[in-house]
Amino acid sequence: MQARMKFAFLALTALTVVSTACSSGKSGDKATDSGTKSPSPSTAASASASPAANPYKDKLDLKFFLNSQVADANLPAGDKDFVKKAIEEKFNVSLNVTYMPMGTDRTNKLNLMMASGDAPDFFITAGTDSQKYVLDKVAADMTPYVTPQNMPNYFKWINETELKRYQIENVFARAPVGFVRDVWRSYYVRKDWLDKLNLKMPVTYDDMMNVMRAFTNNDPDGNGKKDTYGFGAVGNGIGLSTDFPQYAKNGLPGAFMVENNKLVDIQTDPRMEAVMNDIKAMIKEGLVDPDWYLAKGTQHFDKAAQGKIGVVLSLDKNFAFDSNPASIQNKTKSVTPTADWEPFNPFAATGTTQANLPDDAFQFSKTTAEKNPEKIKRITAILDWLASEEGYLLTHYGQEGKHYTRSGKTITLKPDAIQADITSQGNFLLIWGSFIKQTDPLDVLGLEVIDPRMTDRDRAIVKTVKAYKIQPSIGTNVAPPAGFNLADFRAKMREYQSKIVLDEKDASNWPKYREELMTKYKGNDMIATYEAQIKAAGVIK
Repeated sequence: MQARMKFAFLALTALTVVSTACSSGKSGDKATDSGTKSPSPSTAASASASPAANPYKDKLDLKFFLNSQVADANLPAGDKDFVKKAIEEKFNVSLNVTYMPMGTDRTNKLNLMMASGDAPDFFITAGTDSQKYVLDKVAADMTPYVTPQNMPNYFKWINETELKRYQIENVFARAPVGFVRDVWRSYYVRKDWLDKLNLKMPVTYDDMMNVMRAFTNNDPDGNGKKDTYGFGAVGNGIGLSTDFPQYAKNGLPGAFMVENNKLVDIQTDPRMEAVMNDIKAMIKEGLVDPDWYLAKGTQHFDKAAQGKIGVVLSLDKNFAFDSNPASIQNKTKSVTPTADWEPFNPFAATGTTQANLPDDAFQFSKTTAEKNPEKIKRITAILDWLASEEGYLLTHYGQEGKHYTRSGKTITLKPDAIQADITSQGNFLLIWGSFIKQTDPLDVLGLEVIDPRMTDRDRAIVKTVKAYKIQPSIGTNVAPPAGFNLADFRAKMREYQSKIVLDEKDASNWPKYREELMTKYKGNDMIATYEAQIKAAGVIK
């Protein structure tokens, strides 16, 4: 029986190289996102309008700065980029597109462009960066442009309440991109190791700890050496990983929560003392890969695939799919053919984390809006098309008839064509798809997507993880007070927590460190500002 669900092109990508590029349509240049519903969604060619029929008479040059959802995604040159070609022909524009993955390098580049007077007309930013551009008054007022009348397709993905709650600094100068609402946060365990040691799938926190003890001490790989660890995570050399199960064990899942009509910033909560004591005990017992603190990116997954770690946490739906060539399942099976990674979560019944809120923002250049508002109007039309059925299909699955077939509301993917024309050409839909991030189109567009490579095991993973309880979010995005440097605050917080976990005998100094964070480093001001914003949104009284 075929599964009806989306297939994320991320499944075909190894997360490796950070890339930066620009495109002006010239051969060899690199560039970056995607979607108004037409009577018959189809190929890029069919999306194009002839010059005589094109309602946009004046050709405009537009500069975009988009988000590469993985580090090694690139836009191909020329007509191989059928999305860019469709947009340019349909809207009579010439696109100059810069794209980079979110991170410090991207922020620095965009800041430099702003400072040098070369601001892009349209740009996608991280939430914290978007606040800076609002405060610096380089982001345009979006009131005349981002409306249900101008962008009806966009408002299928983002409702007006979410848009209102996303605003900061009492101005409408940023709007959220379409964000992924499904939560795929799950622990994964080497089921073949459980079988070898006659252990059951862990259901509770204590079960999980006992499994990790057995993986560390009882030679689950049978090589006669004590060279395996129960758990792996990454600290990136700066602090604790929230992958550690001790957060949820002590009632602190996620980033923020509302408790007793008050906002709780989980990472600075007094209960972090118990969290860190439990983590220290786990490390002292030898259950954690000793390289965890300095490990970066996906290095813990690499060690797990090599057979050195038995439990890890992932946020990706296809993390252990058979149908994902880059999955931990397939990487591990290349080393151990009998390997079997299966999902579990000891907090599945109580709440593994909070529901997602809008994350990345899109903004318009204030200079462009003042000097050439027609450009912003044209961009708004392009963005609404990216959010439409036609645009969504093109930017997430490719061209009808070539990369997928359609029967009514059922979309069936053609994996070989996708591999040849999209994945092997820089997996570029992960760039064009960043305005409406990959999510289940069944929920918004009523489309059922079938990936013929999905196995029964893949479908079982989806069923298991979707059954986890997800706690409600705090209901609105929040922004720190003006002049408050959130990055510096979190850096100091991580410094104290690292000192406790790595150097001190226990976490008894946490109340002292926390008091300094909340007073000297103005954490109380941050919490008060966040709480006022949540109260204004009607989430708390």
